[in-house]
Amino acid sequence: MTNLRNTRKPPTLVLKIFPHSTHQNSALSSFTIQIPYANQNREAVPVNFPSRPQQETHLVSTSNIELKSTPTQFCNESKPFDQREFGNIIKSNKLITSYIRAGDLDSARRVFEKMTVRTTVTWNSILSGYAKMPGKMKEACEVFEKCPEPDSCSYNIMLSCYLHNFDVDAALEFFRKMPVKDTASWNTMLSGFAQNGKMREAHELFLVMPEKNSVSWSAMISGYVKCGDLDMAVELFEVAPVKSVVAWTAMVTGYMKFGKIELAEKLFREMPMKNLVTWNTMISGYVENCQAEEGLKLFRSMIGYGVRPNPSSLCSVLLGCSNLSALQMGKQVHQLIYKFQLYNDTTAATSLVSMYCKCGNLGDAWKLFIEMARKDIVTWNAMIAGYAQHGAGLKALDLFDRMRNEGAKPDWITFVAVLMACNHAGLVDLGVQYFNSMARDYGVAAKPDHYTCMVDLLGRAGRLVEAANLIKEMPFEPHSAIFGTLLGACRIHKNLVLAEFAAKKLLDLDPTSAAGYVQLANVYAATNRWDHVAKVRRSMKTNRVVKTPGYSWIEVKSVVHEFRSGDRAHPELASIHEKLFELDRKMKLAGYVPDLNFALHDVGEEQKQQLLLWHSEKLAIAFGLIKVPLGTPIRIFKNLRVCGDCHHATKYISAIEKREIIVRDTTRFHHFKGGVCSCGDYW
Repeated sequence: MTNLRNTRKPPTLVLKIFPHSTHQNSALSSFTIQIPYANQNREAVPVNFPSRPQQETHLVSTSNIELKSTPTQFCNESKPFDQREFGNIIKSNKLITSYIRAGDLDSARRVFEKMTVRTTVTWNSILSGYAKMPGKMKEACEVFEKCPEPDSCSYNIMLSCYLHNFDVDAALEFFRKMPVKDTASWNTMLSGFAQNGKMREAHELFLVMPEKNSVSWSAMISGYVKCGDLDMAVELFEVAPVKSVVAWTAMVTGYMKFGKIELAEKLFREMPMKNLVTWNTMISGYVENCQAEEGLKLFRSMIGYGVRPNPSSLCSVLLGCSNLSALQMGKQVHQLIYKFQLYNDTTAATSLVSMYCKCGNLGDAWKLFIEMARKDIVTWNAMIAGYAQHGAGLKALDLFDRMRNEGAKPDWITFVAVLMACNHAGLVDLGVQYFNSMARDYGVAAKPDHYTCMVDLLGRAGRLVEAANLIKEMPFEPHSAIFGTLLGACRIHKNLVLAEFAAKKLLDLDPTSAAGYVQLANVYAATNRWDHVAKVRRSMKTNRVVKTPGYSWIEVKSVVHEFRSGDRAHPELASIHEKLFELDRKMKLAGYVPDLNFALHDVGEEQKQQLLLWHSEKLAIAFGLIKVPLGTPIRIFKNLRVCGDCHHATKYISAIEKREIIVRDTTRFHHFKGGVCSCGDYW
């Protein structure tokens, strides 16, 4: 095994990783990433680990076939031949294998056809090429039938080919007819059952296996994790006589999948050996469980141990940056992608495009997008959704047309982005047309997400009855989010009757939904029904429903500063309040009138104005004006929707201070500049 240490000192890249915590501010901690040139192995192990003994290769799937070399098995005439001819056979076999690994089956076939003497390895090599390619079952069968002396490896390749091209039953029939079965044969069939969710059949086969190895146990444990039976996976893992890194990683995956983060961490620490997949599993698990900060910290540790990241690693890290709105960290990962020469990888580049969009840097996202040599549907979706989230609806729709003209076929996610673009741009009728064309013109069936977009589109435009009727016409049971969307639209248009209907449906489906109570209370407050507001709040207390506290944050010089409404803990609060009072005077002179409908408390007018002035968005903006250099956009992020009065005030602030202010809330981006917002006040 290659030693992880290298006498040559590699170049270094400094990245900064910071936690987005609930504290008012948090310093970013620096660390140095050393490019691990020496460690090209997939597994990260201590330097003093002994080399692993050579093991016989076992076939599990045709995507990982390694052929056993048996030079004594020749399948042509049994005439004598010299050592030079034997050497030519070995060279040709290696050449065929290299072509197969590169996906060049035609070149492999040409070498095969020119060979005058072929071994069983030769036949198996070309057979594996056909087995790896979907739709080549007929050709694979022809090669298999012509093979003079098929061995167990030949049969295993064909078994794997059956699993890839037919159902499990057809593979099982072939398995039963196989004249010779080794442990790899049993494992291939076992993996076929497990990967197709047939764990009862897999368990039955597992019980009658004449010999089990680590692959057998790993296949069963992974299968149970995949189908969601964590208890059975744990039970098998505890009794397994040998646990491979695959089994350990499968268990980490299972614990993360079920939100049992502490158990995943414990297992990760105890693992005798970790490979890149293990590290990726932990990092992505943290991000998926809303602990992106921990994922970024672990990524730092992984690089420190000399493990070279792959596109999957970087995708998880970039998603974590997006969730934290950590633009600077995302830019540093961008540099890392170039250091590791992954810039031509479509998946990594697409993740970068998505990160820049979600962190409010639409310009850099577009530059990356147009520079990409290869774009898949995920890439197009990321850029279309980016434009939609930033309110550039017409650009999103133009890009959708360009995508179709270049031959890319839209999927259901594409249409979520398209409908979102129509929604944020107020293109109601056009959105209806796209919705109706999905199944008719593109064969894309509408999903709950599309209906939610449509309810939002119609509701925001004041077409509340149409929105309610669309919910009734849905071909499946509506989920709670769709009633939450309708309830939000009722608040905008102060439709109390429909709001009460939507709130009842929402709370029937999800009694713990704080959003349902809060939105209904907001509708009552907007119509000055304070007795009803009090009733809703009592109901929340009775049902132990806690409202998610609103907060905003801003990154300044690698430090995240977090603010809550009426914040009293930030160390620079005095200068922030001074700036806000100054802004308040200037705004009122310019014509700003506080919208007291967003001060949702039954108090006097003067106190309401004070409450509005100390909203978290305004505190963060004032801090940004003090700290962010002129010419640099001020980027604010909020965990809830931006309040209407803050939106109104930010337009005035952008004009008075001559600054560009970008605010991201839970639904979209608002770009404020020169007293105007990119949303056109339609949000």
